[in-house]
Amino acid sequence: MEQSVKVLNEMARRGVTDVCLTPHVRAGQAEAGRPAAHDRAFEALTSQAPSAPRLHRGAEVMLDRPLPQAVAVARNVTLGGSRYILVEFPRVVPYDVVVNALTQVAELGLVPLLAHPERYSCCSPHAVRHWRSIGAKMQVDATTLLTTQTRGQRARALVSEGLADILAGDNHGDDRTVATGAQFLEAQDGWEQVELLVVRNPSAILQDAPVSRVPPLHIRQSWMRRIKQFLESSR
Repeated sequence: MEQSVKVLNEMARRGVTDVCLTPHVRAGQAEAGRPAAHDRAFEALTSQAPSAPRLHRGAEVMLDRPLPQAVAVARNVTLGGSRYILVEFPRVVPYDVVVNALTQVAELGLVPLLAHPERYSCCSPHAVRHWRSIGAKMQVDATTLLTTQTRGQRARALVSEGLADILAGDNHGDDRTVATGAQFLEAQDGWEQVELLVVRNPSAILQDAPVSRVPPLHIRQSWMRRIKQFLESSR
């Protein structure tokens, strides 16, 4: 609890106004709704959390099996009770498995929001265009935008081609926050993209409204040097 309150205070200091809590749940568990342990943890957190940022409930659902219809009806593990549901896969997942799983979720009347698509080796702009055509949306990890690893290259490619819908901090009790990615994109003159990725589209999701298309952003070829400079200046 002490760790969580510290994280929330730091997010508030950096300008984060709302946080959707997304503890991990497997698809098979989701049929029963929120685990009792999650309810207890949320009750304890709200009793000690600062007044800002505002807290919303959700889950990050591992699609290790088809999502039950009951999840779409109850919306207990969707983001803020909306049609949007944050989903993920094991790190090694074939492209066709992603297609089939996202299609199944969409057929339930939900909008699959794929967490950290850049983590998967089958992710590419071409693949993401197809996933989006199914009805899925993409949540790119904000801090991954700054990494020089392959997943960082994928994350930047999605933003560059206008295939990301929101950024998220993927915080697990550490210092990761959406503000880091926002600052990096602002340094690339991506003010419009930042407004959509971290303000308007996340707000639309919590309001169960359609998200707006984010225009492509040219990330300059000198990104390696710029990332190094950004990381050094952020220390």
